Amino acid sequence: MKFTLSWLKDHLETEATLDEIVETLTMIGLEVEDVDDKAALKPFVIAKVLTAEQHPDADRLRVLSVDTGAGQPVQVVCGAPNARAGLIGAFAAPGTYVPGIDATLSVGKIRGVESHGMMCSERELQMSDEHDGIIDLPEDAPVGASFAGWAKLDDPVIEIGLTPNRPDCTSVYGIARDLAAAGLGKLKDDPIVPVPGKGDCPVEVTIEAPELCPGFGLRIVRGVKNGPSPKWLQQRLTAIGLRPINALVDITNYVTFDRGRPLHVFDAAKVKGDLTIRRARDGETVLALDEREYTLTPEMCVIADEDGVESIAGVMGGEHSGCDENTTDVLIESALWDAMNIARTGRDLGIITDARYRFERGVDPEMMVPGLELAARLVLELCGGEASGNRIVGYRGYTPRTISFPTAEVKRLTGLDVPAQESIAILGRLGFASTGSGETVEVSVPSWRPDIDGKADLVEEVMRIHGVNEIAPAPLPSHGAVNGPILTVLQNRTRSARRALAVRGMMEAVTWTFIDESQANLFGGGDAKLKLSNPIAASMSDMRPSLLPGLIAAAQRNAARGFADVALFEVSSTYESDAYEGQRRVAGGIRRGTAGMDGAGRHWSGNSAPVDVFDAKADAIAVLEACGAPVDKLQIVAGGPEWYHPGRSGTIRLGPKIVLATFGELHPRTLEALDADGPICGFEVFIDAIPEPKAKATRTKPRLDLSPFQLVRRDFAFVVDRTVEAASIERAASAADKKLITGVRVFDVFEGASLGEGRKSVAIEVSIQPREKTLTDEDLEALAGRIVDNVGKQTGGTLRG
Repeated sequence: MKFTLSWLKDHLETEATLDEIVETLTMIGLEVEDVDDKAALKPFVIAKVLTAEQHPDADRLRVLSVDTGAGQPVQVVCGAPNARAGLIGAFAAPGTYVPGIDATLSVGKIRGVESHGMMCSERELQMSDEHDGIIDLPEDAPVGASFAGWAKLDDPVIEIGLTPNRPDCTSVYGIARDLAAAGLGKLKDDPIVPVPGKGDCPVEVTIEAPELCPGFGLRIVRGVKNGPSPKWLQQRLTAIGLRPINALVDITNYVTFDRGRPLHVFDAAKVKGDLTIRRARDGETVLALDEREYTLTPEMCVIADEDGVESIAGVMGGEHSGCDENTTDVLIESALWDAMNIARTGRDLGIITDARYRFERGVDPEMMVPGLELAARLVLELCGGEASGNRIVGYRGYTPRTISFPTAEVKRLTGLDVPAQESIAILGRLGFASTGSGETVEVSVPSWRPDIDGKADLVEEVMRIHGVNEIAPAPLPSHGAVNGPILTVLQNRTRSARRALAVRGMMEAVTWTFIDESQANLFGGGDAKLKLSNPIAASMSDMRPSLLPGLIAAAQRNAARGFADVALFEVSSTYESDAYEGQRRVAGGIRRGTAGMDGAGRHWSGNSAPVDVFDAKADAIAVLEACGAPVDKLQIVAGGPEWYHPGRSGTIRLGPKIVLATFGELHPRTLEALDADGPICGFEVFIDAIPEPKAKATRTKPRLDLSPFQLVRRDFAFVVDRTVEAASIERAASAADKKLITGVRVFDVFEGASLGEGRKSVAIEVSIQPREKTLTDEDLEALAGRIVDNVGKQTGGTLRG
């Protein structure tokens, strides 16, 4: 938002300096991004051409003698066609930077004649695009005076950065109101005087979409003369970066910035019949003022006459009904539009305008009619004519929102000790009306503050006007004890999972949360409730049910660029439903090619083996162990989701119901559907499914108890049915004596005809750690017997002879 200092003082009576205004703006939350104090124009002075003689060696050049007011005339070589004796213009001496040509002048020779400076055109001073001749000033222009000061070009321009919640400050008047509330002057709150109209507006207005247009105002002004706008208006618009067009259009731009009230003007002669505010028809087109044709949809609101669309409501007018120098009768429109619809329309069409900028943030509804009156008055003053009465359709007035405001909240939320009466006075200066007395008052929100919703917003208003700098710095309170845990269990597990996988040589990736519908269906998703209503791309239509599609796609992109052996992981969210419980915290990873723990690729000592199901299993168990899962109690069963290979996948559970992880090699059909090739193995660990430990979390390490007795290892080979899992044999052996048996490991599996049909031999190594005494042969035999009995009861296994 840009404005000039003089423009601000149209609404603010103040003696404050530019620096004080800039500092106050930033302190009250309207952060100043740039200040142009027009220092670049200060060196230019008003000068008079005394003589103008033909250049001896150039037909189009003249040698001027110029009086700059400094006493001795200077010689200037000039090529402007209007250079003549007696002309008064703007002079730049050597050493002056000329912004229009981005050059610093020096004394030079032009065709052999010295030139000590230059007479400037409007384009060279960035006043306009005019470059046909040098500036020609009136005869009464004071020679030797500052040109910028005389021409009122030394008006500083201030630019502030607005947050989306401050639509009231998209106007110079709104900024002045905030500064006045901060004590920097007095607001010139002169009411807008209505313009008497002669007769009714002849154009009827019908609102077919009241949900998109809560109000519409229209009036006609006949007999206008549309030409260039006055110099003061052109200068203000140029200063803030707008190009003056003609008086009618410039008036609407001026009111937009002055009062935050976007307007539009139609050439009444080009509007056929009455106006209708409706939704656009599918495929309907309009040629807009930017000379581009836009195709509209039924979600967009338009202003149409009997011939079709005349304007994209609240965004941009149509070229057909635009005003030009031939306009004699003009329709002035001031309307209210649905903010969300304007934002969506502007985004879909790719149109950014000052009107859209304000409407999508929320304009003051009570300014609709006064804005129409102000525009009509300016049209009559600058263009003449005769105005009709207003036609107001659909507007039902503004009902203020009332908020209960405990004044003690200011102290509680900000630490500022602001008296209750001062808080109420600050709100009053900002336009809030307060009723009641005591510790809680009822505050009515003004129409120009749609961002105020609760008591915390009122506290913020008091704080920023009283002064954020008044908040005294204070150290954080000391609890006088060791702080409790700051991170939640899930946050700690997320960090632990990342560390564990990084240690295993995997690289972390961040993939899109949205995937293609076909991929979502492939990995158990595709629920209609998880589809995006407005996806950023057709291939990102569904919330992901799994991390694997994104990781596989990332691995395939690496492979396409020559990095075939990659190991990637991600710890993030997946989505099973639109409920809170349906969002899961998952650690997932994939290995491709030969990217195992022992390294990847070719080596002189032997090639690395391709990744397989056991690599994925080891990764999953490493994550579970890092997250504190009871690894010794886990159950690993064959088989997993259908996107894994059925014979090379598994599921890790804790009991019959709690699924902690799935792992395996990816099914060839899955890889084909994802346009990827293997080998690829992967896993997913459901971190949020891991039960929390019963004991309180602590960083204290347990006591290290080392036994002074020798560790004993015994081997057992059991013959069991081929369907019996080796893990069940391990669990059965461990349960024989949990104090003495510290580990069970499978080291051999044998199948052969000597064992019988459907039978296999599983050999295990049992680690026995005595604690209290050295075990005798009898103790070991007894323990061995219990191991054999346990395995036999739980698996049906017998010792192999």
